[in-house]
Amino acid sequence: MKKNTSLGLLKSFILFCIALILLITTAPLGFIYALVRQLLFEKVKSLTIFFTEIALVLDEAGNVVMQHLLNDTLLIKNHNTYYFGNKKETISSVIGKNALTNTLSGLGKGLNALLNFIDKNHSFNSIIYDVKFWKENN
Repeated sequence: MKKNTSLGLLKSFILFCIALILLITTAPLGFIYALVRQLLFEKVKSLTIFFTEIALVLDEAGNVVMQHLLNDTLLIKNHNTYYFGNKKETISSVIGKNALTNTLSGLGKGLNALLNFIDKNHSFNSIIYDVKFWKENN
């Protein structure tokens, strides 16, 4: 029996479209609601965590969505290269791992330098960010 791969592709594309439409239409409402709610209840400090969590999710999504572009432009490919595309990892973490193995292209090194200029040791710290963040909040 021949496997119909186009049906899988079609289903996955439809699910992607539904998720994208839901994100575009509902995320702004959820974001504004969270801002107003936290400001009204004087929980401004929790907004720091809220913004950080959103930034991490967007960064992880970018790691998946842009994996082919980032792999082709920011990395030197060899046996030590750590590739973009892991849905549970940030772009900065992948950059940090490749900085350690010296597998960043010139553009990758430039982006790493920019990130580290904005936030000292950003890419290295992002490798274990979740572990440190969890420890600090528990």
